Amino acid sequence: MAYDLSEINYRTVADPAGFVAECDAEYAAKIARAADMIAANRKKSPIVLLSGPSGSGKTTTAQKIEEELSRRGIRSYTISLDNYFRTVDPATSPRTADGGYDFESPKCLDMELLNEHFSALARGERIYVPKYEFSRQMRVVEPSKSLKLHGDELAIFEGIHALNDEIAGPHPEAFKLYISARSNVEFNGKVVFKGTWIRLVRRTVRDKLFRAYDPARTLAMWANVRRGEKLYISPFKNKADLMLDTALPYELAVMNVTATELFSSIPEGIERYEELREVLPALQLFGVIDEKLVAPDSLVREFIGGGVYEQ
Repeated sequence: MAYDLSEINYRTVADPAGFVAECDAEYAAKIARAADMIAANRKKSPIVLLSGPSGSGKTTTAQKIEEELSRRGIRSYTISLDNYFRTVDPATSPRTADGGYDFESPKCLDMELLNEHFSALARGERIYVPKYEFSRQMRVVEPSKSLKLHGDELAIFEGIHALNDEIAGPHPEAFKLYISARSNVEFNGKVVFKGTWIRLVRRTVRDKLFRAYDPARTLAMWANVRRGEKLYISPFKNKADLMLDTALPYELAVMNVTATELFSSIPEGIERYEELREVLPALQLFGVIDEKLVAPDSLVREFIGGGVYEQ
């Protein structure tokens, strides 16, 4: 699917509030469909695996699915696969070609423990979800939470590697959901803004606002993020029971002012430099929508802040 730039810019000026509300309603309909399919699968498995590359909106999507399932009388719990990272070990942690730690690799995850926990939950047993501290790059002793499923309750495990064969393969009965910002923006039939750039803008804005990352740092990481996606995420997306597009037509207009500032200086010499320097002029094709028009429960709030969901 592709969005039309002319239509986006027309709605941005003519009826920004209505435009935002309409797009959010369309996304809510996608969430409702996903919840219906998950509910239909719960007799087969209490496990939901939600995967998608960086900047896809996995955190908000998982919580929105929780809400929809609750409306259907089904209680669910979301668990981030980040909790299952192994402590960084110079001797055994995966490395990139330049010798740095490859945090995009699924080998960073404790697959054995994950599979044990999936099976335990299916048997109605209690699990103790580990806790990982990114600041120290290590797993700590105390668990992040304990969980035991009752009746028709579900557990949603979300993370970039959720559909990896080592995770999903031993549990074919689990419901598998893949999400990403998949829609390009076109003008006169030509792509002027790629879906992958939408995720890059989301990530860059979020990193600056919530993680105090210099945009140069986020942009410098992008090449390795994309490499990891192609190696470790995309090969498994077609195994999903449902693919969900999280791109919202109005979001670039909302993030435009902040993103323009962040992309105004692309550090020279970084990998994918020629591609990254195309993003700024592409952003300037869009108008501006006041973020005050964005609802607190919108997916876009995951990246600009002010939302009602835990991040």
